[in-house]
Amino acid sequence: MEEIEDVPKDFIKLKSEKLSVDEVSELVVSPSCGAVSLFIGTTRNNFEGRKVIRLEYEAYSSMAETEIKKICRDVRQKWPSVKHIAMYHRVGVVPITEASVIIAVSSPHRKESLEAVTYCIDTLKASVPIWKKEIYEDEYSWKENKECFWANSEK
Repeated sequence: MEEIEDVPKDFIKLKSEKLSVDEVSELVVSPSCGAVSLFIGTTRNNFEGRKVIRLEYEAYSSMAETEIKKICRDVRQKWPSVKHIAMYHRVGVVPITEASVIIAVSSPHRKESLEAVTYCIDTLKASVPIWKKEIYEDEYSWKENKECFWANSEK
């Protein structure tokens, strides 16, 4: 069987359905890569001693996708050996233990994929217009990312 050319690809998706770790990680597998690094951000049941019931995410989708594409471009400049990048973020309600975000990066060696996946999540939280609402037992709170550049510039 003839091997299809394995050109670098970026997979970006915002979706309201449950995210699949298997689906996202399989997107980045490559015969030329010995490393696939993953970050999976899940909803936890507590925040600063308060019981969290669920999270809700809202996004400015077209702008969020544009910003995520910029992150992918930056990764390719910083780590030229990176092959594939997948960045999936859930919007809407995300129950406890379910994934809000899954990022997968493949590269020939682990160092580059680990560094790139860390860069992806840190930069996503700092620059992508996705907002998180934490729902507690008796109230809710919109959370700003402490890493977010526009939140810090106003202080």
